[in-house]
Amino acid sequence: MHEGRGELPRMELLRGTALSRDELARYSRHLILPEVGLVGQRALKAASILLVGAGGLGSPLGLYLAAAGIGRIGLIDDDVVDVSNLQRQVIHGSAAVGEPKVESAARRIADLNPHVEVTRHGGRFDASIGLELVSGYDVVIDGTDNFPTRFLVNDACVMVGKPNVYGSVYRFEGQASVFDARRGPCYRCLFPQPPPPGAVPSCAEGGVLGVLPGLIGLIQATEAIKIITGLGETLIGRLLLYDALAMRFSTLAIAKDPSCPVCGDVPTITSLKEEHATCDIGPATGALGNGGASTIQPRELREMLDRKESLALLDVREPYEREIVALANTHEIPLGELGTRLHELPEDRDIVVYCRSGVRSAQAVTALRKAGFVRARNLERGVLGWIDDVEPSLARY
Repeated sequence: MHEGRGELPRMELLRGTALSRDELARYSRHLILPEVGLVGQRALKAASILLVGAGGLGSPLGLYLAAAGIGRIGLIDDDVVDVSNLQRQVIHGSAAVGEPKVESAARRIADLNPHVEVTRHGGRFDASIGLELVSGYDVVIDGTDNFPTRFLVNDACVMVGKPNVYGSVYRFEGQASVFDARRGPCYRCLFPQPPPPGAVPSCAEGGVLGVLPGLIGLIQATEAIKIITGLGETLIGRLLLYDALAMRFSTLAIAKDPSCPVCGDVPTITSLKEEHATCDIGPATGALGNGGASTIQPRELREMLDRKESLALLDVREPYEREIVALANTHEIPLGELGTRLHELPEDRDIVVYCRSGVRSAQAVTALRKAGFVRARNLERGVLGWIDDVEPSLARY
């Protein structure tokens, strides 16, 4: 069989699997495809897929895999539905805001296709459950939005011997691949370790085009169906890149790395363990230099402003963000311009730096203190924290 083809043992999957009269009608457009047919549809019904994440990527995955007739879908996610999710996480509706995502997604899948069994795994995918969880499914699909879980999913799939269908999105770009260490590279062959903190902002901080997870998620769903049915060539050994602004797809070849720490010739990662790096730089904490505490809480800032203490506010967001919401009497210098505009800031006063959520402002405080502004402090949780604790009437974004 071709290097990139799906290789699940179809006939083994098919034992005891039959389609009801309703299922024959439901899947008729599959059945008349000679490449799928009755055998392929029975393979889909016999298969099980674990979706790690029920958010942007998990939404189209859950919907279309259920519609395709996957017999059992496992959902694991520890988050609840937020109104900001609804711009892209289409498996959830407005009525589900505040509800656990696995519950909302399971209900929608059941409504879409009652023939699909949904297994809810509440909580976070972590090292204590990863191997056992992955072992219970034929295919694992990575719909995560953070590097620690992404590496954990990869390592579990390598150790258990399961295909890992990967996808990621950021702003206007997406990636997809299939990692299967039995026949090709794994995720660590491409990225041996997580990037340094702050190198890659999260979607919450950097944004994402709402339709983008739909497209990448459907590519992942397509690859999973191909793995199960044995159709076509999968993305094993290839990384698919998508640029929405240019409407351009491209692929890069990925080779198996003999020195890979988890699937290489002499692996150094032999048990499942957490990666503690994140895709964001967290708010600065503790003391830096001689400037004292490096953070300030929203209510503490409110009290300082009420006492009319001498301080300067610095907004390091982009101009289009300030059009949505901003604090009064603020210096406005985007983070990318900070290094060339330090002369605009007072050196004899406390400087409270803020952004949307505290990520970029933490980077700004580090840079300011290195430049001699030892009284610079980061507003914890940024504008969102200010809205939560001080001015709930302001617009969130």
